[in-house]
Amino acid sequence: MFARWDRMAKQFTRLGKEIEIAVKQGGPDPENNPTLRRIIQNAKSVNMPKDRIEAAIKRAMDKEKSAYEELIYEGYAPYGVAVLVETATDNPTRTVANLRMHFNRSGGSLATSGSVAFLFKRMGEFVIEKEKVQDLDEVELELIDYGMEDFGENEEGQLIIRTAFHDFGRMSEFLEQKAIPVIQSQLIYIPTSVVELPEQQAQQVLELIDKLEQDDDVQHVYHNLV
Repeated sequence: MFARWDRMAKQFTRLGKEIEIAVKQGGPDPENNPTLRRIIQNAKSVNMPKDRIEAAIKRAMDKEKSAYEELIYEGYAPYGVAVLVETATDNPTRTVANLRMHFNRSGGSLATSGSVAFLFKRMGEFVIEKEKVQDLDEVELELIDYGMEDFGENEEGQLIIRTAFHDFGRMSEFLEQKAIPVIQSQLIYIPTSVVELPEQQAQQVLELIDKLEQDDDVQHVYHNLV
């Protein structure tokens, strides 16, 4: 139970930072700020309270509050597993020190910029309720026209659509025009090559991933372990 609440609290904190960044960059009105509108939809999909969403918008409008900086760090977990760490921080010195500590204690290492990123491809991902899509075969053809590269289902039976990074905005606009409700949408990193390890070694890697994900400055962690 406590682990579940910890994950939820971390999720709300991450979304709060994303809202603040979106407001700083595009203003507080979701109607005129597509990025903010998308993040608020993501927040609602995980039942983030309305007052927390509004509080994040209000914080971002406070001119005296320092803005979060979005930074990506690269590293290697044990056994050569590549790791990308997305952060949102108001203190990069603290962030890099904490990440280095996590990597070093787990037998991995923080790497230089560019040494790991080439092993990943940035893509857009949309999660949609399958029941809300009428005439799926016809819609699938249209989705291809708007940049869909991958199409499938997750464990909950929801549709997953993935696009190239440069088609993310175009696909988002198309789904909105077609009135296809999107549960969540985000930009993610997909590994272009993967590493398979024995169970015990894989567990060591996953323990590092978990520590990174629990760090207050970390937004997302991507890796190429299967």
